[in-house]
Amino acid sequence: MADLHILRQHALGLDEARSIAFKWAEHAEEEFGMTCIYEEGKTEDEVTFSRSGVHGTLHVTKEKFELNAKLGFLVGAFKGRIESEIVKNLDDLLNAEPKAAVKVLAPRKK
Repeated sequence: MADLHILRQHALGLDEARSIAFKWAEHAEEEFGMTCIYEEGKTEDEVTFSRSGVHGTLHVTKEKFELNAKLGFLVGAFKGRIESEIVKNLDDLLNAEPKAAVKVLAPRKK
């Protein structure tokens, strides 16, 4: 199994971050056939996503987005491409926000 870990710091606040995370979940469902469950909390939201060969979570706070995913054996062969697509989509959503103060961090290497 391959693991993905993507972290993005931001200064959007929880309401704007929640809006972006909801758009991300919609995109994941439409483009990649993911099943997403969005759970709002007082200080943190969680998007759980899955499909055959992939499952994970996106944690959303007023200061960061943190995505952790596990890729099955067959899907793991495409880890680089999958990671690039997730990073591009999340960064595009963050950069589309006019008030976004975003600090992009490189993915953690294992």
